[in-house]
Amino acid sequence: MLSKAKIKLIRRLEMKKYRDEYRMFIAEGNKLVSDMIPFFDCEWLIAKPSWIAMQESLKAKELTVAGEDELRQVSLLKTPQDVLAVFRYPDYKLAEVDPSKELVLALDGIQDPGNLGTMIRLADWFGINHIVCSRDTADAFGPKAMQASMGALRRVKVHYTQLEDFLKQQETPLYGAFLDGKSLYDEPLTSHGIIVIGNEGNGIRPEVASLVNKRIYIPHYQLKSPNPDSLNAALAAAIICAEFRRKQPVQKE
Repeated sequence: MLSKAKIKLIRRLEMKKYRDEYRMFIAEGNKLVSDMIPFFDCEWLIAKPSWIAMQESLKAKELTVAGEDELRQVSLLKTPQDVLAVFRYPDYKLAEVDPSKELVLALDGIQDPGNLGTMIRLADWFGINHIVCSRDTADAFGPKAMQASMGALRRVKVHYTQLEDFLKQQETPLYGAFLDGKSLYDEPLTSHGIIVIGNEGNGIRPEVASLVNKRIYIPHYQLKSPNPDSLNAALAAAIICAEFRRKQPVQKE
């Protein structure tokens, strides 16, 4: 049975200040929770008996068997799922990130959690292991970003830091998309370095833009409109990452 204190705790975790305070986050849904359990410490699992019966093993400190009504009390979704899990934040180290040996995604002020979740998912698809974010970028462990990432956080590590300071320390290609950049399709692209994606409305901030040493541009092909609307940040990231990987050999396992 769910206590009032537990219900209050879960509802609080919808807000970033409490996620940061408790160092915990929520995942909901059959596939998402199943994907996350092997990779994160599960503090508490709330699930229907039917979901529990389908699992071979459950790595959770505490398990609560719940019905539809109880799950509705704690769910952050419009339609409650069969399972909700409370996980501990991972302990990632920024020192793990080495753009001299691998491709890294850097996000400068991404505000939309759906965009962020999508970029985590595409990073996973394109074999990018680390995303480095400015401190004002949306929270990767928030409910909307979690749902959009579709479990990709089990492989992609997201770091938050003072982005300009991090970039200043790097001696590697720093790519960013600008209207005055060179065509993405004509430029040689490296298998390592940093791809900077800017804010949805304002792009890359001037202080970050000044550090970019490889300015690229995604050409448009709308001949009747010389100035079409800009691309969604996640779409731009997908196009850029796809071209980087197209120009590099696929690593066979």
